[in-house]
Amino acid sequence: MKKLLPLIFLAVGASAGVGAGVFLRPVPEPAETVDMEKPAKSSDSAHKAEDLTDREYVKMNNQFVVPVLRDGAVHALVVMSLSLEVPAGQKDAIYSHEPKLRDSFLQVLFDHANVGGFDGAFTDANNLAVIRGALREVAIKDIGDQVSDVLIVEIARQDY
Repeated sequence: MKKLLPLIFLAVGASAGVGAGVFLRPVPEPAETVDMEKPAKSSDSAHKAEDLTDREYVKMNNQFVVPVLRDGAVHALVVMSLSLEVPAGQKDAIYSHEPKLRDSFLQVLFDHANVGGFDGAFTDANNLAVIRGALREVAIKDIGDQVSDVLIVEIARQDY
């Protein structure tokens, strides 16, 4: 029973985190109104929509589990799910490099944990931007410019 208790806490914590994220998400901004008397802006929005269709998202197969140490003992566990934004048709190339990516991503996440990045308000936008930037850098280093962004799909911390 003692071995199952951390897993139960992890599942409950992850569920509570997802529920809180859904419940506390920001209200969407109202749609932009178009003034018919003014000439239309450049077709930047058309290019952005076109760029989105040229992209696909590759979900990493397994979650990342990162221990948070305090005084040499595990104080908490952080569980993350990541996805990569890549050009359309590159999914197989990403999956073929997944072991290398996982190793590099884990090193970045361990380093982030060791400097206290998962303490306190670890879901603060600035903290998450730091993690995303570091993960994107290492992904580009490992497999090239195919990766345009790293998305944190799920994140949860279970304190002990």
